[in-house]
Amino acid sequence: MGGGALPVDEILDHLKETLHAHQNAVLAAPPGAGKTTRIPLAIMNEPWLGGKRILMLEPRRLAARTAARYMAAAIGEQVGQTVGYRVKQDTRVSAKTRIEVITEGVLTRMLQADPSLEDVGIVILDEFHERSLHADLGLALCLQSQAVLREDLRLLIMSATLDMTAIAALLHDAPIIQSEGRAFPVETRYLPSPVEGRMEAAVVRVIREAMAAEEGDMLVFLPGIAEIRRVQVLFSERPFEEAVRIAPLHSSLSQEAQDAAISPAKQGERKIVLTTSIAETSLTVQGVRIVVDSGLMRVSSFSPRTGMSRLETVRVTQASADQRQGRAGRTEAGVCYRLWTEQENRQLAPHTTPEIREADLTALALELAAWGVHDPAELQWLDLPPKAAYTQACALLRELGALHANGAITPHGRRMAELALHPRLGHMLLKAASLGLGALACELAALLSERSFLRGDASAEVDLRLRVEALRRSSGAAVSGSRDYAVAQRIAAEASQLQRMLGIAEPDDRDHHDLSACGLLLALAYPDRIAQLRTTGRFLLSSGRGAMIAQLQPLSNAPYLVAAELDDQGADSRIYLAAPCDLTDLMQLAEDGLAVCDQEMITWDDISQAVRTRKQLRLGALVLKDGPLADPDPESILHALIEGITHLGLQTLPWSKAASQLRRRIQFMHQLEPELWPDMSDQALLDSAIDWLGPHLYGIRSIQELKSVQMSAILESMLSWEQKRELDEFAPTHLVVPSGSRIPIDYSDVSAPVLAVRLQEMFGLERTPTIGRGRIPLTIHLLSPAHRPVQVTQDLTSFWTNTYYEVRKDLKGRYPKHYWPDNPLEAIPTSRVRPKT
Repeated sequence: MGGGALPVDEILDHLKETLHAHQNAVLAAPPGAGKTTRIPLAIMNEPWLGGKRILMLEPRRLAARTAARYMAAAIGEQVGQTVGYRVKQDTRVSAKTRIEVITEGVLTRMLQADPSLEDVGIVILDEFHERSLHADLGLALCLQSQAVLREDLRLLIMSATLDMTAIAALLHDAPIIQSEGRAFPVETRYLPSPVEGRMEAAVVRVIREAMAAEEGDMLVFLPGIAEIRRVQVLFSERPFEEAVRIAPLHSSLSQEAQDAAISPAKQGERKIVLTTSIAETSLTVQGVRIVVDSGLMRVSSFSPRTGMSRLETVRVTQASADQRQGRAGRTEAGVCYRLWTEQENRQLAPHTTPEIREADLTALALELAAWGVHDPAELQWLDLPPKAAYTQACALLRELGALHANGAITPHGRRMAELALHPRLGHMLLKAASLGLGALACELAALLSERSFLRGDASAEVDLRLRVEALRRSSGAAVSGSRDYAVAQRIAAEASQLQRMLGIAEPDDRDHHDLSACGLLLALAYPDRIAQLRTTGRFLLSSGRGAMIAQLQPLSNAPYLVAAELDDQGADSRIYLAAPCDLTDLMQLAEDGLAVCDQEMITWDDISQAVRTRKQLRLGALVLKDGPLADPDPESILHALIEGITHLGLQTLPWSKAASQLRRRIQFMHQLEPELWPDMSDQALLDSAIDWLGPHLYGIRSIQELKSVQMSAILESMLSWEQKRELDEFAPTHLVVPSGSRIPIDYSDVSAPVLAVRLQEMFGLERTPTIGRGRIPLTIHLLSPAHRPVQVTQDLTSFWTNTYYEVRKDLKGRYPKHYWPDNPLEAIPTSRVRPKT
């Protein structure tokens, strides 16, 4: 092996012995130990490998290519011979390749094609501490393959994380091997106070200070491409006096530009590499001994609530900060400038949240279905996929036709999985071919997979068709020095590769140049993001959420559009990319499986207080067409009317005085004999309205029409003939008092019915009258000649004996012309001033 000594060299023999004796092993090796390039070469000729291949997973394409080239050079070969690599759109392997460095998605494809990995002796998962979704999935699938098909398959997990206990336990108590840390010390310098103002300005200031104070090249970590470009602009406004080359490094650059960024600087030149997290692990940038860390990183977060992902700029974790710091000590002693204070450093989270906890799980759910797994719990995971996100992913896959109702993969879903695209885009490609739009769909799929070409500034137009036009101009540019040229070339190459995979011929002029079908194609990929205009710039998504275009632009008044990219902030998600579509497009897709459906809407309308009958053509929450419903179902109308009455309350019904009294009389009897009489309470009547009220409401649709309903007759229909007779006898409407008057009984309080009668009409009645089979005494309100209460009693006998004489004295003074006998029980009752003689 070529190259100088590295810390990992000291444990190579121990590692070989461990892998000889055990099926699995775990290696903890901090940054700079040399694990990525040393270990595959060291174990390549081990007897237990039996001449089979080594697969080593790297999280990033640049790291995979660089590691393969370094190992090939170490044994004096070109990459693609003994050591090769396999990444998206770039493969360098041959029949004699023994070590394949691959990206994680490639492993999934290989496992799906050959679950036993027959010609592979060991799978190495490098930089596992990053906990990418593909790494977790790859490990889960490898563990099942190992358990069911390949007992001799070995797994080696390599990570910079020192606590490997959980990983070792998952690998059936695999032995843990510890390697020493980086080869050279790194001095860490913090800011005295937190950054104020624009982060890019603070980064440039620290870069200039560090370049003046230190020797060597510099690696600057920034959260994303936009920040890299802004820092480049700041340096262009005030260049260095010495020969300094500013080299961006991110995944959107061409392979040549990435290679140039990590190669040594020319003689007499210093290099500043502006990079994202792409250079955080498994990568040595030649000549770097200074690191400037902004302390920020970009992460994707998925919201099960909205079904959308968003990119967030967040603080780095302690583990990421340590990885970045380690880049300064790969070849010699270095220094790391951190754009935060020591106090802020103590507040950093220890580790990045595993992607599986926060990511869109649609692709993972499709891979598991293709593997034959319906429930993720059937596999072994460090972190089980969250149930809410996984359930939502399966629901989307069913909507796209990728899964049967029982969770099994469909033939369409299997074809989607083979495309190695997000399932949304895979579905779009497969369906587009039958519409004669395959080439444009390939172009869109490649474009939507490349975020860096899509996102503009805050004022950029959201119309995706403009990006397609820009892509075509950039990919066909005569001069390759433009900023987006390399990205455009890569997108065009990806589109061509997809066309070849699907057997789609080169596009004709109509397909290639007519962009009006972009919205139709996006509707295939994003059926839950089809949007209908509400007011200028504001839309309703088919999923039911609101969405908005922040600034007035041509698409702000599009009747329909499809949002390819939007966030999940606030009540209305902000749309970043979209294309218009029209009702004709949606009708065309309805014939091909889009969930457009006719729906008869028979509902209660609070505003008109009537049943509304409409026939609607709906797409999720969107009403595409709306018109009157001919010949609506009477039962449905009845149930909607009852729903309205229930919502408004019983007072909505046309209660006459007689009907209200009848209801209270029945309720009085119900309280006495609940098993024998119907319950007339509000809640009981509302709960059973369809039974007692429903039969009398056919043909009625509104509260206004309810006025014709006779409530007394309806209530009486609830009673048998015998109950009606008993009701008149035991809960009478009136009582004939001694004077001969027929006085109404008030049942307002069914627990204590009231008889309000003038005192003089009760002369001669010794005992209180009763109702309810003689069990309930009436509450007697004895009134003055002016019909004002003078006494309330349920015991007339006591009143005549104890109270009458005091009351008589008062009444005689106020009503001297009236008859107030000394003995009320022997007096003649009268409804007049004095009794007739």
